[in-house]
Amino acid sequence: MLLLIPGPVQTRPEVRAAMAQDIAPWDSGFQPVYARVRDRIVAVAGGTPGVHATLPIQGAGHFVSEAALRTFVAPGAKVLIPMNGAYATRMARLAREAGRVVVEVPLPDTRGATAADILPALDADPAIGTVAMVFNETGSGIVNDAAGIGDALRARGTRLILDAVSAFGVLPFPLAEHPECDALVFTSGKCLEGMPGMGFAVARIDRAEACAGNAGSWSFDLSDVLAHARRSGWGSIRFTPPVQAIAAFDVALDLYEREGGQAARLARYRENTTILYDGILALGLKPYLAREHQGPVIVTIHQPSDPRFDLMTFVEALKRRGVLISNFYNTAAPTMRIGAIGAITPDDMRRAVASIGQALEDVLPKAA
Repeated sequence: MLLLIPGPVQTRPEVRAAMAQDIAPWDSGFQPVYARVRDRIVAVAGGTPGVHATLPIQGAGHFVSEAALRTFVAPGAKVLIPMNGAYATRMARLAREAGRVVVEVPLPDTRGATAADILPALDADPAIGTVAMVFNETGSGIVNDAAGIGDALRARGTRLILDAVSAFGVLPFPLAEHPECDALVFTSGKCLEGMPGMGFAVARIDRAEACAGNAGSWSFDLSDVLAHARRSGWGSIRFTPPVQAIAAFDVALDLYEREGGQAARLARYRENTTILYDGILALGLKPYLAREHQGPVIVTIHQPSDPRFDLMTFVEALKRRGVLISNFYNTAAPTMRIGAIGAITPDDMRRAVASIGQALEDVLPKAA
């Protein structure tokens, strides 16, 4: 079975095998593994030891995104969010329900946000101290210009929180070059091809210290995560973590390095995306995004206009042929979401395209 969703992703056997053990998370034999993972994440993020720290939160990406918003945006303070996809909408909800004031910048979900899109809103409201944004929007597949926006924010003294859940390890955003970024957040089960279960914030230590007391929640307080890590010597985690997922993530990082790191993984994902995009066109389907706006993580496709087409029926037909895709969509128009990330090769993607064509014939048979 090929798992073609934007996370959790298809994993390697070595990663799955690392889950098959019983571990006491606070045992002295495991603490070095966890400490090593934290250091490796800072390196992948292009951060600086002693300036940046890896701060973990158990759970899905929404958990660590909420933790970053609560920690680095004070209660009642304003945060600007470029609104061009489903996950930006979710980020805005997390911020509002945490008692932060959200300033929305509506944008189409067919292209990435740029500094030119958000600077007018910042100019109009000097009280906005932080921009929070999604790096890669898996609702449609666009990539927002995190580096360009970060540069513009740094020049004006505005802070940044970057949701890199489906981008980290593939789309570059070196934290050492972006001191305006308080935190970059991601999860274990996406582009680094680990198992789901852990969220991580790679955060500036000085900002986590300065923002202590903001969170209003013990569970979602990254400043407290930092304080606990210091007390424990960086080898422990608050509360009970999905410890097998951490062990598997350490193996996933080995494989990431062996493949060639960020550049090599991005190249593979881009090739997967190109094969999928071209294959979809050859099947007579229409991608949701123009090619110049297509990111390397997920290809979103307009559903066929034939009234006989039903997404769930198609998903099940494709599953019978060994390919599993999402059974929902996040766009205003009816679409299909097909991921290009995970332990998937270009040959796997060619097989997937052939299976998509066969499944379409199953659900939309041609008249005799």
